[in-house]
Amino acid sequence: MAKIALIVGSVRRDRQGIKVARWMEEKLRIRNHMVFFIDPLELNLPLLDRMYKEMTEPSEKMKSLRSKINDAEGYLAVTPEYNRSTSSAMKNTLDYFLEEYFFKPSAIVSYSPGMFGGINASQQLRLIFAELGAPSISSSFTISRVNKVFGEDGKLMDEAYDKRVLKFLEEFEWYIAAFKTQRDKGTPY
Repeated sequence: MAKIALIVGSVRRDRQGIKVARWMEEKLRIRNHMVFFIDPLELNLPLLDRMYKEMTEPSEKMKSLRSKINDAEGYLAVTPEYNRSTSSAMKNTLDYFLEEYFFKPSAIVSYSPGMFGGINASQQLRLIFAELGAPSISSSFTISRVNKVFGEDGKLMDEAYDKRVLKFLEEFEWYIAAFKTQRDKGTPY
């Protein structure tokens, strides 16, 4: 069992990503992981002015978010693709912290209404996670034509995704365990 911060990337009114995020949350919980579900819509974070470490009196909401980011052993981002990149909501949520991410892996789930499943957003997010010190696993999980994969009720309609997600999650778990083993031995700084 690992502690995983699942970060939702969309705050749009009719967002499809919440369906993807809740489905991934269920998949992680079935595998006995503790999931910290981080939804920027619920957090209603202001645009970044100061990183957490620069705040003199962080709010309880920020303290709770920091605790989840810090305590997580891995990060699962669920990102839409906006203009060939990740969303500003995802970037804003991630940027409040830095050292809290160090030496922990990330995994990226991307989606779009188009046929490429948000792969461009995934590639951009890899660069961001690398800079945060939480490198992404080699696989990414893309969901093309998301509105045909999940129904209005959020239920999965394309069972092929249930099979595809297994390899992705197994790889993520491997990286979480490997990084934990190395963190337990010590980190370079």
